[in-house]
Amino acid sequence: MVTPMRIHAIPAFVDNYLWTLVDGERAVVVDPGDAAPAIAFLDASRLKLQAILITHHHPDHVGGVQRLTEHHPVPVYGPRGEAQAIRGITHVLDDGERIEVLGRRFEVIAVPGHTLGHIAYYAAGRPGILLCGDTLFSAGCGRLFEGTPAQMHHSLQRLAALPEDTEIYCTHEYTLANLAFARTVEPGNPALAAHARRVRELRDAGRPSLPSRLALEREINPFLRTDVPAVRDAAARWAGAALPTAVDTFAALRRWKDGFKAT
Repeated sequence: MVTPMRIHAIPAFVDNYLWTLVDGERAVVVDPGDAAPAIAFLDASRLKLQAILITHHHPDHVGGVQRLTEHHPVPVYGPRGEAQAIRGITHVLDDGERIEVLGRRFEVIAVPGHTLGHIAYYAAGRPGILLCGDTLFSAGCGRLFEGTPAQMHHSLQRLAALPEDTEIYCTHEYTLANLAFARTVEPGNPALAAHARRVRELRDAGRPSLPSRLALEREINPFLRTDVPAVRDAAARWAGAALPTAVDTFAALRRWKDGFKAT
């Protein structure tokens, strides 16, 4: 039987979460862009760091690795394709590999789009755990800084194929802004209005809107709903052109979101 794992959100910067997996007195930190809050949490909780997991090379995800490993010398796992850009990686990972941390086995999933070498970590279970960095957000997805729309769409489809009870631990508190865009795309979707109310209550209480669940994201996330007629039609109206494929719809949605300002 798998021992229950606690997962803590350590706030960092303006809207980052440093997800920290805890089992007893052992811990694993994901994407420590800032070492200070991670060290403070580990010390206050009397936890022994076992490993660091990295999803991609952006500074707000890796900026604290060196200082954190100076305090806690541990293995640092990260994407092979971005290893040269991430100081401190000790174990490079490829798509389909598996690693074991805190007694749980995580599969590495390549999810290029936000960056070319971006990876996610998935542990099967009830519920499953998805550590997806900046690829899939609640009601949204990451910007395309390096990859193509086709790459990101394919990456999101891989994540969407995971079991519906998978818990989604993305790295930014973007949910309210993403929901405002999603409701503009699909104003007739009642699941969006209901979830927006729940998230507003959580944020007003100072609580994270995350993790989300994949079953919910399939209902509310326009970037996972490119085959839904209402979403496809809205994207085509915004683009002023026919969008014959799901990738075309995704590309239009991403361009739309890039320039979107909630009113």
